[in-house]
Amino acid sequence: MSSPTPSVRRGLAGEIRTTAVLAAPLVAGHVSTGLIGFIDNVLAGHHSTTTLASVTIGTALWWLPMMVPIGTLLSVPPSVSQLDGAGRRGEIGALFRQALWLALGLGIALFAFLTFIPHALGPMGIAPEIVPGARDFLHGIRWGVFALTLFFCMRYLSEGLHWTLPTMVISAASLLVLLPIGYVLTFGKLGFPELGAGGLGIASAVMLWIEAAAFAVVLWRAKRFADLKLFERFDLPNWPTIRGLLATGLPIGVTVLMEGSLFIATALLIGRLGEVPAAAHQIAINLSALCFMVPMGLAEATTVRVGHALGRADLGGVRRAAAAGLAIVLATQLVSGIVLLSANDLLVSVYTDDVAVAGLAASLLLYAAAFQFPDGVQVLSAGALRGLQDTKVPMLLAAAAYWGVGMSLGAGLGLGLGWGPKGMWIGLIAGLTVAALLLSTRFVRSSRPDRLAGRAAALNGKRSGSTDLA
Repeated sequence: MSSPTPSVRRGLAGEIRTTAVLAAPLVAGHVSTGLIGFIDNVLAGHHSTTTLASVTIGTALWWLPMMVPIGTLLSVPPSVSQLDGAGRRGEIGALFRQALWLALGLGIALFAFLTFIPHALGPMGIAPEIVPGARDFLHGIRWGVFALTLFFCMRYLSEGLHWTLPTMVISAASLLVLLPIGYVLTFGKLGFPELGAGGLGIASAVMLWIEAAAFAVVLWRAKRFADLKLFERFDLPNWPTIRGLLATGLPIGVTVLMEGSLFIATALLIGRLGEVPAAAHQIAINLSALCFMVPMGLAEATTVRVGHALGRADLGGVRRAAAAGLAIVLATQLVSGIVLLSANDLLVSVYTDDVAVAGLAASLLLYAAAFQFPDGVQVLSAGALRGLQDTKVPMLLAAAAYWGVGMSLGAGLGLGLGWGPKGMWIGLIAGLTVAALLLSTRFVRSSRPDRLAGRAAALNGKRSGSTDLA
């Protein structure tokens, strides 16, 4: 096989550097978001065991439905990056204002869900002593729903235009807001009543509104976005444009929900096996989630780079952007796998002194190391496909992989054959591996020159109102 020409090598190396610089703040932002849950758990745990249990249930019922609007709004980065690459920046402001309407609508739907779901806690079988705290947490945090959807809309606009620093700075600064407010309201300091789990819900809502306001100020004052005139006029909802964003984004939201619910369902099934397996699984999956922050950030950066290359009709650049993201992901996942393999006992010791829990958790980290590569490849491939606004077929492929293979095999081995948590984790490995194969194959097919030429021509032609080019 002949080696690539020097120009191609330089092009790929440059793309790798660009993707890495773009992704680094996104990774840091995701880590900051993960630390929000850590702060909530620490404050709740020091308040009481019941408060911790209430916040655990409330957080699960908050984040699981939130995956849909957050994923749906992922239609914004490829849409604006393609317009930017095509030299059509003048259309971005109007698109953004329609995305804000979409964010508001998604927020209304989620607010209604969080208003009524507390009434189902009892019928769901939640322990009676946990229900009041979980209800108070959800009633408090629901007031931050609109701030969260608007925040992600503004964040995705900025990221789609290659400016990811605000995501890192604002997400990190939010931790400095949550900690003191959460402490005061949870424990009843400075003259405030002691609200327990409800105080953490209110503190989280306040933090989310501060985040959204801060991002709005950044976009309003940023000179790099002055030409977009983001807030200089008010637009009524334009349903064809909103439908176009939904057509691209809703399958992403469903895909994100299916992947997240796979891990939540796995935790619930393992919870039926007893407190030791449940605790060990929680430790292993928490460490795996922290590792996942890196490929997740890289996938978002790859979405932007692929979309920008498509917008400027650089068909070779589309695959080069995906190859750059893949190269970085393979390197980072190799590091994650080595750490999980070689330091599993040390990592587990940070969480627990229980010998039984630590032993099982350390063994599960060996399985976690095994799925680092397929997990990285599947999320990177999904990100590259989003850059092409190819989301409907990937949604079906992900469903087949996550639930058709992963959950079926995991439940069969873990519960049916009695393999326990290890059987469930084998199912996770299988599901993520199949997802990696299917989604990467889909990208290779969708990025064929003839298909890309049609997409680029549609993007650079006259837009009919829909942003869905798939």
